[in-house]
Amino acid sequence: MIIFEDIAWSNFLSTGNNPTKIILNRSSSTLIVGQNGAGKSTLLDALSFGLFGKAHRNINKNQLINSVNNKNTLVEINFKADKTHYKIIRGIRPNIFEVWQNGVMINQDSTSRDYQKLLEQNILKFNHKSFHQIIVLGSSSFIPFMQLPSHQRREIIEDLLDITIFSTMREGIKESLGKLREELKDNDYQYQLIKEKIKLKNDYISEVAVINDDIIKNKRTEQDTITDAIFEIQKQNNTLKQLLDANKDRLENELQELNNQKNIIMQQGASINAEINQVVKEAKFYENNDNCPTCHQDLDSELKETHITKAQTKAKSLSANMTEVTTQEKSNSSNALKISTELDKLYENQNKINSNNSVVNNHDNQIQILEKQINDLLNKDPDVSKSKIELDELEGYRTEIEKLRYTMLENKLYNEAIYELLKDTGIKTKIIKQYLPVINKLINNYLQVMDFFVSFNLDETFSENIKSRHRDIFNYDSFSEGEKARIDLSLLFTWRQIAKMKNSISCNLLILDETFDSSLDYDGTDNLTKILDTLDADTNTFIISHKADVLEGKFRNKIEFVKEKNFSKIA
Repeated sequence: MIIFEDIAWSNFLSTGNNPTKIILNRSSSTLIVGQNGAGKSTLLDALSFGLFGKAHRNINKNQLINSVNNKNTLVEINFKADKTHYKIIRGIRPNIFEVWQNGVMINQDSTSRDYQKLLEQNILKFNHKSFHQIIVLGSSSFIPFMQLPSHQRREIIEDLLDITIFSTMREGIKESLGKLREELKDNDYQYQLIKEKIKLKNDYISEVAVINDDIIKNKRTEQDTITDAIFEIQKQNNTLKQLLDANKDRLENELQELNNQKNIIMQQGASINAEINQVVKEAKFYENNDNCPTCHQDLDSELKETHITKAQTKAKSLSANMTEVTTQEKSNSSNALKISTELDKLYENQNKINSNNSVVNNHDNQIQILEKQINDLLNKDPDVSKSKIELDELEGYRTEIEKLRYTMLENKLYNEAIYELLKDTGIKTKIIKQYLPVINKLINNYLQVMDFFVSFNLDETFSENIKSRHRDIFNYDSFSEGEKARIDLSLLFTWRQIAKMKNSISCNLLILDETFDSSLDYDGTDNLTKILDTLDADTNTFIISHKADVLEGKFRNKIEFVKEKNFSKIA
């Protein structure tokens, strides 16, 4: 509960430099009287300005400054809330707005708007609208509850029932949802971006892998081709070696035998040639000589003929032998040439084998080189390894983003569910429905005290349903001004009772501004006075009226405002 202790103002409206101070918690009931224009309603405007920075009546802020002094407008309010002492100081020219808690000014780092919000939400627990409906009932600029639009009626009831927190929560949830949606958009952008990066990295790795696979495949194919070539060469070498092994020794032996035979034939030929030469020489001797060169005896012609014939016969025989030897020599040479040709072919095979072996060695070296290149491609791939590490990092980041997205989606669903719950049609309406019977009962009780016998009920939209004793149906606008005043007062006291029950907008002040001067008749005035007498002992009621003669003696205390030299003051 808030206990307003005192208020003081200076250079405010018609009040000059000399401050006007009123103790607010001294008396249970105080009558404030004065001539028109004396400043008796200034209390309301000063209180409203001090608490909310604007007047109770429809007065421009600059118009609150005393027109004579035109500066140093100041309002100071002292009150207690939950055993904590507060002081509010608010001024114009210069502009001042200070909130003090137990003698220490509350930090003003925030903007004045936030400072005001702090005052209303955390300290006062009510706003300007609630102030008009719970604390003040005035005839000047007061708009009765029943004349307010439905949303403003709802705001007042929500303040009373202390459920504005749900609206605050809903605004907070709405803000959170907005942030979550933006964060989800950003998360989705980040997710798509990282997804594209992963795809590009995978494509690169796959491309490199395909290239490497193709290179390795080509090198494997090259190895296989070389291996096949080696196999064919080795197969050829085996065939050539078999031929070589099978015929070389035989042919060499045969050639050696032929060479040996050739030597014999050549010796035979030489021997025959020598004999032929001797026979020819002997025949020529007998043909050319008639006597012996040694003894110089004459040679017998018959002897000569015999020797010549014998020589010719022997020459013929030797010539035949020579022909045979020549034939043998030709046959031997032909065979030897044939065998030599075959041997040359075999020797060419050996050379081919040697050449093939050299080719095989080169092929083996190529295969080893290719194998090394393949192993290097398989085992030494720094680019792909680095890319795989980067890919793992990207995958980890994507997992984090997905986890964050999941958490945000959960929060979004949770907040959306709460947001729906906190709608006017949600939990707040359920709470209001619970209190409506109590509210309606209190309204009707106060109406009966004021001798207004109707059945008055508010529904959950705060529209009225009014029935007479004869079950005739009415609305607020159907009644006279006096009847409307009774309804307004009943609502005012109901709201105060509900506020006290909920300890939401509970305060000691009740200010009635010219309420007794309006449409209330004598009975209405008397009934209202009775209600005021039944209020709790901690209620401090201020009745502002110009009917001093009528209300004199009905209240415990009286304050009279007068005007001297155009300045208002307490008499």
